[in-house]
Amino acid sequence: MNSTAQRVVAVTGASGGIGRASAVEFARTGAKVALIARGGAGLAACAREVDEAGGQALTIEADVSDPEAIRSAIERTEDEFGAIDVWVNVAFTSVFARFDDIEPEEYRRVTEVNYLGYVYSTMAILPRMKKRGSGTIVHVGSTLAYRGIPLQGAYCGAKHAIQGFHESLRVELLHDKSPINVTMVQMPAVNTPQFSWVLSRLPKQAQPVPPIYQPEVAGRAVVYAATHPRRREYWVGGSTAGTLIANAIAPGILDRYLARTGFDSQQTSEDCDPDQPVNLWSPADEDTDFGARGAFSDRSKDSSLQLWASQNHRVLAAAGLGLGAGLFALLLRRR
Repeated sequence: MNSTAQRVVAVTGASGGIGRASAVEFARTGAKVALIARGGAGLAACAREVDEAGGQALTIEADVSDPEAIRSAIERTEDEFGAIDVWVNVAFTSVFARFDDIEPEEYRRVTEVNYLGYVYSTMAILPRMKKRGSGTIVHVGSTLAYRGIPLQGAYCGAKHAIQGFHESLRVELLHDKSPINVTMVQMPAVNTPQFSWVLSRLPKQAQPVPPIYQPEVAGRAVVYAATHPRRREYWVGGSTAGTLIANAIAPGILDRYLARTGFDSQQTSEDCDPDQPVNLWSPADEDTDFGARGAFSDRSKDSSLQLWASQNHRVLAAAGLGLGAGLFALLLRRR
């Protein structure tokens, strides 16, 4: 692997949202970052942010649902930057609608980008990493990789598929005692531009389900996972932890809760804009940069105590043991 300061990282979906925030966070470590996405304006703006943060940027316009485009992106990155140390799968698209209101070709498109995009990218980069004997792949997942919610059937289905793919691949690598690491980061609701360019057939404006986190929180989690990739997955946000635990204990109750709340919580009180751009088939940020953040900054969190705790569980365990020993000693003294 390259030295930390010269690490080569490739991020798909880098023109906005979590992908863009992750790219900038990698740049803060001095990394060379290949930015892979479809939108020219978003990519150019992200490249400027990467350079300003102390990294080096390479922009590549490519659709992750095209295996040949991904292979070409990898070849160009390694020709210009050297061997890729970290590959981050982020790119996605979606449709906000009831299942009955989604067309077959739309469902297929979401699956090809969200799920097969991860598969094709991993297929292309993994042999190179195996040949070199080093490398890390980070899959950006979601709470919805475990817990389906209404109005996002295509997205939830793809995230569930990624989860199964990730687990299968990880077990194969463990069986082979491979030096290649693969980890997954399960995200909460994040304030990204997707809600301003998603294909929506909802009566009201789509929104992330509160609590909402800024994409920089997600970006820091991705960089941490890439630096500590031996764990099978990371959870970001208290809402993610709470939802996944509740789903493991009482999924039927959660079904009924989401049936009551899942429709309203994903929509604002404002009518859906009929002229809102749609990025399902073509990039919404080809000519306009939407940035990393979406339209919900006034309601979004800049940090996550749960994320800090998950990254410092050994410190917390040691503190817990120390506290327990202190209490035990105090009890003995009182006796």
